[in-house]
Amino acid sequence: MRPSFIFDMIVTMKKKTIAVIFGGLSSEYSVSLSSASAVLNHLDPQKYEIVPIGITAKGDWYRYNGDYAHVEDDTWHTDIENLVKVVPSPDRSLHGIVEFYAETHDVNPKAEMEIRLTAIDAVFPVLHGKNGEDGTLQGLFELAGIPIIGCGTLSSAVCMHKGTAHELIEHAGIDVPKAVLADRSAGVSAACELVKKLSFPVFVKPVRSGSSIGVTKVNSDAELATAIALAFEYDDQAIVEEFIAGFEVGCAVMGVDELVTGRVDEIEMQSEFFDFTEKYTLKHSQIHMPARIDEATEKRIQETAKRIYRTLGCRVLARVDSFLTADGRIVFNEVNTIPGFTAHSRFPNMMKGIGLSFGEMLDQLITIGLEE
Repeated sequence: MRPSFIFDMIVTMKKKTIAVIFGGLSSEYSVSLSSASAVLNHLDPQKYEIVPIGITAKGDWYRYNGDYAHVEDDTWHTDIENLVKVVPSPDRSLHGIVEFYAETHDVNPKAEMEIRLTAIDAVFPVLHGKNGEDGTLQGLFELAGIPIIGCGTLSSAVCMHKGTAHELIEHAGIDVPKAVLADRSAGVSAACELVKKLSFPVFVKPVRSGSSIGVTKVNSDAELATAIALAFEYDDQAIVEEFIAGFEVGCAVMGVDELVTGRVDEIEMQSEFFDFTEKYTLKHSQIHMPARIDEATEKRIQETAKRIYRTLGCRVLARVDSFLTADGRIVFNEVNTIPGFTAHSRFPNMMKGIGLSFGEMLDQLITIGLEE
């Protein structure tokens, strides 16, 4: 008879199978590749059976078994010998992904296929923007009964929709910028009329986008129509917000019932705003971590971030971004439910500020997600 302590050790040491999903049908596809590459390289293969799943820019799903370096340089989808066509199964009894193995390395879906199932303990989505961060992917895996290392369907959708998030946060008694929502179906002229309720300068944004894609700072009526038309290229709604005089601060939050916050960071800008180029090159900007604020102010920002996190139903992790004004007001900006995950990204660096290495942070996130 096998001693019980040996059996317990074997069960304890069994690796968890984690599917890391990257890419996606999104304007932020390239950002996802950088984040996912860092996650894949920092997950401990002694602890986890890692299943990389790439979604091409056209929406094709593959298990990728090749070199992680090809993820970041976006050549993974041309590495035919290491691609296996996959689909997630919504059947809860299967709890995994269905893989289609061709007799050759031809990924033509009409080729002869051997079908296999890989059971998944949890999914770690490392996608940004639409079709990944907006609740669509989360809904698929919630239907399948597979735990998600991140926010669920509802909170992902709510946080992605800037108008809805702002309304809920304002209702919770937290300051938000004065704003109007405009529908593409009503046209650009109608949107310009709505903006007359606001004072310049304003920011025009697609209501569901990230990485500042499609965002314009507008200083006068003359620039407004072009900015709204650009936002409508990325979404069927645009949000126009009054400029908040202050600087942006961010706070990493993780947990479900008991929340942990990282150190607060600060964005120092020399350009008009923190646009896509600045976010990923920092040519004219600098991120201070920790922020150049006193301890009491940092504590207020952390506590406000936790209130926002709970109000929007976040779980496991999110980065809460706000503005800090000269008179000490904290004004909500947005929540990123799948923040950047490169070694130089804000969320990991905030957690590093409280003593968590990148690998330790990933371990904690996975533990939290699996417990749920």
